[in-house]
Amino acid sequence: MVIVDGGSTDGTLEILRTWEESRRLPLRMLSEPGCSISRGRNRAIAASESKLIASTDAGVRLDAGWLDSLARPLIEGSTARRVACGFFLPDPRSVFEVAMGATVLPRREDVRPERFLPSSRSVAFARTAWEAVGGYPEWLDYCEDLVFDLRLLAMDYRLVFVPEALVHFRPRPDLRSFAVQYYRYARGDGKADLWRVRHLVRYVTYLVALPVLLALAARASPAWLGVLVAGAAAMLFTPYKRLWPELRPLSSAERVAAVLWVPVIRVTGDLAKMAGYPVGVLWRLKRRDQLPNWRAVDSTRENLA
Repeated sequence: MVIVDGGSTDGTLEILRTWEESRRLPLRMLSEPGCSISRGRNRAIAASESKLIASTDAGVRLDAGWLDSLARPLIEGSTARRVACGFFLPDPRSVFEVAMGATVLPRREDVRPERFLPSSRSVAFARTAWEAVGGYPEWLDYCEDLVFDLRLLAMDYRLVFVPEALVHFRPRPDLRSFAVQYYRYARGDGKADLWRVRHLVRYVTYLVALPVLLALAARASPAWLGVLVAGAAAMLFTPYKRLWPELRPLSSAERVAAVLWVPVIRVTGDLAKMAGYPVGVLWRLKRRDQLPNWRAVDSTRENLA
């Protein structure tokens, strides 16, 4: 196991160093304070010796059979051209985190395997695949795993969905940290030029459709209010569908709080994305002559880094 520490200050590195020295676990520790997510992943993979790489993140909880499940498609199939795509579930510790997990995270039954792009908190691939796509893009601070996935697809690698390869991770614990997270995600989208239409729809919804419907409901006919309510219901249907089974172990007051948190989280996430995306686009436009064309199949590791 190779672990790259990007500058933790809570004693993690010291604990792991002790384990490494005592050989309690087959660990190799690397410390690079301030390194990006991409840089950390690339350093860990470069320092490994295996032909097969399984990737996860600090802070997650792995199912006991995670590695077995994730490795199986690579061992049983054509290793060099397959990527095993595990899944992730929320591991909430508060009512807010329950509501957030239901609002922003897909469930396994929501996934269309043929369109699933794995998070690198649960993925496995051949070392040659990592080399072929030039590793993780170190010019990106966020969305690095999406670009990695799309590069693999462009080079005809097969992404195999392995829903039983589960990791559990804790959602952000409060609204502010969630907003910062989604701002950074959207900024990464802008830097990498991802999901133009998706972001455009969000701007049109909030800046055009919503004001028009509010004006019509106030000045024209109350029927337009029904259209507005129907739109809100459609936007919140899936989060509430996911939340429903999570309400059972909660108290009555906690259930009410969770239900009320859902629209707040949804709108906050949308606004954070709307703020972050243009910042990323502006960053990309200022550096357009310096950035690699990551969609080009013949891009090399050097021009991705």
